[in-house]
Amino acid sequence: DSRFLMERDEGVSSSIRSVGYDVSEKTMEVEFSKGQVYQYFDVPESTYNSLMVAVSIGSAFDELVKRGGFSFEKVG
Repeated sequence: DSRFLMERDEGVSSSIRSVGYDVSEKTMEVEFSKGQVYQYFDVPESTYNSLMVAVSIGSAFDELVKRGGFSFEKVG
């Protein structure tokens, strides 16, 4: 589907199936375990990197992204 901007790393946590990041667009794409896909906009690369090295990606996602106030859109 052309709405999905990027390849995503898979199997990242029990609640998040995959995460991708487009450096030039500063857009992070997250596929949740139930199949929904969201894009988060104006996400700094440092936020994506912190998320991907976190011990618990689900907890880090809540802290860094959900509480980070990024605008988002459901794309799938």
